[in-house]
Amino acid sequence: MPPPPFVKFATILATTFFFSLIHITSQQSDLESDCTGKWIHIRQLPPRFNLDLLSNCSTYVIFDNFCPYITNHGLGQKTHNRSRSWYRTDPHMLELLFHRRMLEYPCLTPDPEAATAIYLPYYAGIDSLQYLYGPEVNSSFEHGLDLFHFVRYSDSPSIWERNSGHDHFLVMARPAWDFSQPLANDPPVWGTSFLELPEFYNVTALTLESRAYPWQEQAIPYPTSFHPPNLALLDSWVKRVRISRRTSLAMFAGGGGGLSGSLNVRRSIRIECENSTAQGEENGGGDGYGKLCDFVDCSNGICEHDPIRFMKPMLHASFCLQPPGDTPTRRSTFDAILAGCIPVFFEDLSAKSQYGWHLPEERYKEFSVFIAKEDVVFKGVKILDVLTGIPRAEVRRMREKLLEIMPGIMYRKHGSSLGLRTRKDAFDIAVEGTLQRIKSRLAEVAVQ
Repeated sequence: MPPPPFVKFATILATTFFFSLIHITSQQSDLESDCTGKWIHIRQLPPRFNLDLLSNCSTYVIFDNFCPYITNHGLGQKTHNRSRSWYRTDPHMLELLFHRRMLEYPCLTPDPEAATAIYLPYYAGIDSLQYLYGPEVNSSFEHGLDLFHFVRYSDSPSIWERNSGHDHFLVMARPAWDFSQPLANDPPVWGTSFLELPEFYNVTALTLESRAYPWQEQAIPYPTSFHPPNLALLDSWVKRVRISRRTSLAMFAGGGGGLSGSLNVRRSIRIECENSTAQGEENGGGDGYGKLCDFVDCSNGICEHDPIRFMKPMLHASFCLQPPGDTPTRRSTFDAILAGCIPVFFEDLSAKSQYGWHLPEERYKEFSVFIAKEDVVFKGVKILDVLTGIPRAEVRRMREKLLEIMPGIMYRKHGSSLGLRTRKDAFDIAVEGTLQRIKSRLAEVAVQ
């Protein structure tokens, strides 16, 4: 019987970490000129903060059995046996993916005194499950306290004391709201209080979604299912996206918005899309498209780990509608960029005010469309009319911009080729942004 995926993952991760330490010790003097201001030290945490948590992968029935998605260091299983770039990736496994990639970071140092930043390989999102769905739901204010006591008092306290935690960072693979329950809530409601704990006010948290007025956190892209191991496979995908025939004006992949529900932008999209489909069948499409709107029903999570369901329709659409759901952001935004499908946003919190490191605010008009959700729901603005009015030349220009930014929003596979490493991916940009943020924070503290 093969070992459970978390055992295999732990063994490979431990081996990789051992050889990484050997490598950075032998290469550190050669890299000093290239790594000035970029050194990162990985704090060695007891396995109860990361690898041991994976043994509970089938415990939280209400959440999901995430055992299959641990494989390949958080990339999940391949979509099919011959696949080299496509996986059934669960975005909540970003903590594993990031940890594995950190072990390849070229400017690691075993000396915390020499480091600009300190990485905490804590699987915060996975640990939060016991508070969100498990037996500790009434103790959510305690989430993170064990970690703090370890890094502050038990293990080399001087590492934390040097900068009072300002130089520490971690990944939290859930929206920041899931960690923002006020400590005063009694009884507790949804979420843990990790980001509300004064003990962690100085730590930088990389989350899938930030709050409207973030202090600790910075949003980084959701992982998609595309993780190429070399430059040839990335370039091949870019070529496919560029030549793909766009037979639909717009598409929406998602759930919610039932026709009997209350007024919201998803419901407006469903109604407009279904009406346009009926009209298109009668009139033979419109404006050169086979259909004006394509709807992919992803209710009940059926699309989450099956990228074929939505990537093919995205490849054949010019615009991908990105309405907010339970929270403002969507993984679908990054799937759309990957498919060269121009994202259409309905509120700024869905992306523009979130992913500034990867998608600078001043560039959004170059690759996306904005239509206020209030105009759609309450003023009768027709989404398809707005999109039809965009000149074809402008659509082509926006798609080329998507191809330009595509490498920066994907997470390449660990152990990728040297050629592919010359293209900064989402991980590279996140680390650069973290280092700059920490340097700025330390400079602010120094003058206070």
